Amino acid sequence: MTLPPIRDWWSELSLEARVEVLGEAAPHLSERAREEIRTITGAVVGMAETLSDEDLDYARSEARSEIDEDSD
Repeated sequence: MTLPPIRDWWSELSLEARVEVLGEAAPHLSERAREEIRTITGAVVGMAETLSDEDLDYARSEARSEIDEDSD
C-alpha cells in the first residue's frame, strides 16, 4: 500500500502521533499514527506502512519549525 503524501496529513496529526512517528520505531508507523492518517485522508493505511527517508526528513523539519515558532 502507498501512504498519501506526508504533506497531506502531517499538520493534522496529534502531538502523540507525531512523537510516535519520529520515535524509536521510525520509519514504521504506530497504530495510532496509521489510524489518524486513515481518518485525516480517508486512505487505506496498511499495518506495515513505513515512511521514506524523505518523509522522515520532512517530519523532522516541520517539528523543528514548530518548536522554533513556539520559542519566538
